[in-house]
Amino acid sequence: MREVQNQSMFSRIIELLWLSGILVLLSVCIGSACALFLWLLERATSFRIDHPALLLGLPVAGMAVGLCYFWFGRDIEAGANLIVDEIHEPGAGVQLRMAPFVLIATVVSHLFGASVGREGTAIQIGGSLASATARLFRLRAPDTRVLLTCGIAAGFGAVFGTPIAGAVFALEVLTLGRIDYRFLVPAALSSIIADWSCRAWGIHHASYPLVFQGTLNADGSVSHVEPGLVVRVAVAAVAFGLMSRIFAEGVHRLAAIMKRICRTSWLRPAIGGILTILLVALVGNRDYLGLGVFPPEPGGASIVSFFGPVIYPWSWFWKLVFTVTVLATGFKGGEVTPLFFLGAATGNVLAPVLHVPVDLLAAVGFVAVFAGAANTPLACSLMGVELFGGADLVYFATGCFVAYVCSGHTGIYLSQRIGMPKSRLGDAICGMTLRQARMPQTGKGN
Repeated sequence: MREVQNQSMFSRIIELLWLSGILVLLSVCIGSACALFLWLLERATSFRIDHPALLLGLPVAGMAVGLCYFWFGRDIEAGANLIVDEIHEPGAGVQLRMAPFVLIATVVSHLFGASVGREGTAIQIGGSLASATARLFRLRAPDTRVLLTCGIAAGFGAVFGTPIAGAVFALEVLTLGRIDYRFLVPAALSSIIADWSCRAWGIHHASYPLVFQGTLNADGSVSHVEPGLVVRVAVAAVAFGLMSRIFAEGVHRLAAIMKRICRTSWLRPAIGGILTILLVALVGNRDYLGLGVFPPEPGGASIVSFFGPVIYPWSWFWKLVFTVTVLATGFKGGEVTPLFFLGAATGNVLAPVLHVPVDLLAAVGFVAVFAGAANTPLACSLMGVELFGGADLVYFATGCFVAYVCSGHTGIYLSQRIGMPKSRLGDAICGMTLRQARMPQTGKGN
């Protein structure tokens, strides 16, 4: 009997080592793919800024990408939602061609000026490579679920340079209000290795100028928790949560309207491109094209600019309009970096009203709006620490937690399951996906 137990334990150890080796190899590949993606993205952005006339080609570029997905990629068009569905209910698997499709499509979007992000691309790269790896090694369904979760963690951690947040995000994004910690160690390992691999290729992530590191007391000591400041940050977080809800619902509802207006899927991006050109003419600048991390011209609105003393009163509104327009019409990319922009811009506007340091509230808004839109408050609190340092953790957590509650049962990932509703009034939707929970409101699961 003991001999059988020893053999069984030995087999489990061998299997664990085998899976760990696969996971390390996969993480290196995902990190390297994200490095290539970020390098291409930087080159595309620089080329677009140097050649402003490229914006005029946005409708044609969007239509070309739409045609490619219409002809060859209908089964992968759901993107990150498809990966989340596959983790919850394994089926046909996520196709490998999702990675090159979304990588090229996102770079094209940025090259011509669409206001999209990059996290969706990184998650899809990670998920598709993980699914292909599982098929290659003929892994069982439970092991495939682990690999897909690790693919999300690796893609997210590598593209933002936040490996711990990436690991927690991969667990938190699957089910609203509930985390399965069984996958925590492999997700953390995958995210850290992918981040290392990405940085090993010479990729550098943006740094944000947060100077505020606590309140100076009369005796010369520094306090990292000032009750009055926490309350004011919490008030701002209500606005961050509402911004999350407006963004998510804006994309979903406008997408449904566009599907009724134009039933040909590959034509819808052309409409979004034309509208973007008209918006640029209306605003009179190009601050709201692309990622918006750095201003295209000195003094322009950007994420980095919102940490400074200059107040940009309407930047949140214009970025919202630009991004909702292109995402709802079918451009590929992601939502997270535009959400960073919206959060930092909203914090920039509210800071003088609430008497909060501008850089602090911009940083809190940066992570809090994303927390509300993705329903991932823990991951976003950790992201705040990884991006800005740990001195202001209480303010990051306050912003993320309050925004999460105030964003309601909506989000940018409609395949997310509702494990624990945000209020007792939501008990009836427990166990549903966000897509199903929205059906009574919209009459459709769009």
